[in-house]
Amino acid sequence: MFREWRKLKTLRVLPRLGARARGWLIAGPLRVACALGPAGIVRDKREGDGATPAGRFRLLWGYYRPDRRRPPAGGVPLKPLRRDQGWCEDPASGRYNRPVRLPAADCTDRMRRDDALYDLVFVLDYNFTRRVKGRGSAIFFHLARPGLTPTAGCVAISAADMRKLAPRLARGAEMWIG
Repeated sequence: MFREWRKLKTLRVLPRLGARARGWLIAGPLRVACALGPAGIVRDKREGDGATPAGRFRLLWGYYRPDRRRPPAGGVPLKPLRRDQGWCEDPASGRYNRPVRLPAADCTDRMRRDDALYDLVFVLDYNFTRRVKGRGSAIFFHLARPGLTPTAGCVAISAADMRKLAPRLARGAEMWIG
């Protein structure tokens, strides 16, 4: 079965009927439940709307917690998550939708969290390469909370499912949402 996924380039995220904050992530032979933003998948994403953006996005790189076991992540480059790592979610800032060092007045997302959500987190190329202020920031693929409770707009799967998937990701892998 795993031979089929050796160079996994496409992760497909589909909405779950009747539960817009949930979806299905399909990757090769794997089909797993995923958490989405409470507003579900939308085509017109705005900062703070609680929606997961529809579209096709490359996995640019990932972060991992170096004080915990380093996860294998296949062909997607991984960087250690620093204690002072943050992400700018302020549309008025010149650093909007960019990693920042803390403390930072324009940062609203601390990357090094007490929970395990960002123990392994991948940055999606949503509003990153071609950034438009106010169109949404910090859209990641990360670990889910117990019970797959909604994210702020990201895509999240269980740690067990991420352990199966991450080592099989190819360089240039893409997530297709919607």
